Amino acid sequence: MDKRILAAAAAVMLSGCSAAATYDGFEEPVQSSPAVSAVSDTYRSELIGYADEGIPDKCLETVTSDDGICTIKKMEHYYDVTIDYERTDPAGAGRAYIQAMRKIFPDYDELVEPYIYENIMMAFPALKDDYTPVEARVTALAASLRDDSREELYAIAEEMSGGEHGFVQDGRISYEESLAAHLVPEALRGTACSALSLWGQKTESGDMIAARFLDWNLGSDYQMCALHTVLHAKKGERSFTGIGFLGLGSLISGINDDGVFGAILDLGSGSTPYEYENKRCYTYELRYALEEFDTAKEVGQYMVENSGDFTWSHHIYLADGRKTYCAEDATAALQASGEGYSVLRDSSTPLMSSIHWDSPDSLCVVNAFASEGNFDLWSDGANNYVRFFKYNDWVSSTDRFTVGSLKSILTRERVNLGVNDDEAQVNNVYNRGTSQIIIVDYHTGNIQVAFTPPTGPADEPVFTDIGHF
Repeated sequence: MDKRILAAAAAVMLSGCSAAATYDGFEEPVQSSPAVSAVSDTYRSELIGYADEGIPDKCLETVTSDDGICTIKKMEHYYDVTIDYERTDPAGAGRAYIQAMRKIFPDYDELVEPYIYENIMMAFPALKDDYTPVEARVTALAASLRDDSREELYAIAEEMSGGEHGFVQDGRISYEESLAAHLVPEALRGTACSALSLWGQKTESGDMIAARFLDWNLGSDYQMCALHTVLHAKKGERSFTGIGFLGLGSLISGINDDGVFGAILDLGSGSTPYEYENKRCYTYELRYALEEFDTAKEVGQYMVENSGDFTWSHHIYLADGRKTYCAEDATAALQASGEGYSVLRDSSTPLMSSIHWDSPDSLCVVNAFASEGNFDLWSDGANNYVRFFKYNDWVSSTDRFTVGSLKSILTRERVNLGVNDDEAQVNNVYNRGTSQIIIVDYHTGNIQVAFTPPTGPADEPVFTDIGHF
């Protein structure tokens, strides 16, 4: 098969892109969107020969909050954060986190504040000097959090701001700006992502391998790539590990001590209006569910049952080594419109007629509902179609995967193409918006992450071993 990737003039790397595409034998339904043509062979000539194991990082520096509640290690590729919630209350945990962070990253405000405003302007492109709409969203959503999460977030914002309030770009993160940074997925938006589970006849060990791409707004200067963080929350039986960014408590990707891995993926809600009043934050609800439940099914059922209360439709990708799911969460407005519904999809769920998946013992998730009869984001753009088709091709073309061979396949695209220096037109799985590639090996219990460096996505990412769940 000629491994060629296609570009569309209107396609972007985030969900909701719009373009038509053809990819080898694959044909997208006829649309009114502009047609596209192949522009470059984006596959590398030889796969990277990865080992099954990740590469351990070295610790460069260690700091601890004055009360000893939070310890942060500056590793080669990320920050390793441990918060002992068993020795304090949620507010104390939040304060300790920021106190330790200030010690190890004194220039945090200068780096992150511009990023906050970049996200605000993406969500409110016509905004001038009146940030009332932003403040209304973030204060309402913060107030909607469960008591412990709300107390922790408020303490983080207070400690971060030092009493400063309002939206003013002055090199110092205010209380409200801190809230906005934590609530980007619910209040401002802007992620893409994809995920894949393999097990049984699809893996050499027979045990599950879970993989997750986090495609995120990295910042105009790749600010977020300097903030990769693995956060260990010590909470007894409710302990979990979050994989995200320094100083932020919302959960983007995480795994609990029972091995339940959960991750958010963005999705559009069609023409239904955005609502934030009396709504809740799915990142924090996922964190709660991982603390509360010990199977992927229980977490998924909880998210589906509460999906009507969230601000945006989205996916929650889930795996626990035994089962894997995608919680297709539709907002209340989307459900009421009759265009979409919420469901916990697994590998046996019938798919939409416009897509197909050829390999048993595997599950793929991109930024579109896939269950039969659900809200259709496939006919709205090339990005979801092409990535899903690629995953299907890659998985069906290989009999059994090891962790190493899966890493090699997932990184087979050259992310830095040099095609008119316009990467946004290319529908890659691994792309310039990729922030982290997370692999959970349920045969060994180990987790490894390819953290995109501060210089931007690399053609040969390094998979770092971050330990056992």
